Amino acid sequence: KVLIDVPRSDLAEELAQSQTKIQVLQDTLQQVLDRREEERQSRQLLELYLEALKNEDSILSKVAESETVPRKEMDVVDTGTSSTGTSAKTALSDQLLAALKKKPAPELCLDSQDLELVLKEDSQALASALRWDKQKAEALQQACDQELSKRLQQVQTLHSLRSTSKGKKTLP
Repeated sequence: KVLIDVPRSDLAEELAQSQTKIQVLQDTLQQVLDRREEERQSRQLLELYLEALKNEDSILSKVAESETVPRKEMDVVDTGTSSTGTSAKTALSDQLLAALKKKPAPELCLDSQDLELVLKEDSQALASALRWDKQKAEALQQACDQELSKRLQQVQTLHSLRSTSKGKKTLP
């Protein structure tokens, strides 16, 4: 960096070389510095990418674990009655409904499959099952939709990073 910053005439005089040779030398040194900076930035990007992959793998393993754990409510037969005597017909499990009721921001703690189930549910049936008003159920569905969109965008970004990094492997 110091050799680049020194005035060309002073460096030429000190090294007993022509100014054109010194210019070539300074240009070469600048290219080396630029390449080193690009490599440093590439390493940082690669570290972020690897960290994102680890996070993606841990999320995928959690999803796989949750899919392998049998859900108790699958064995329960719906008799069509509840404690109040009305039937709230939803495809949502009791466990999922409990999570929706108890959590302040349930969309953040649900897996993507559960988010999709909440979105597919009729807002009136959801409101009835949760004993909420329809507006609150619709707000929950909207929050679930936004979270699902955000997750999809993250996955697309990771795929983009992955394809970009595969393309750079062929470079020298």
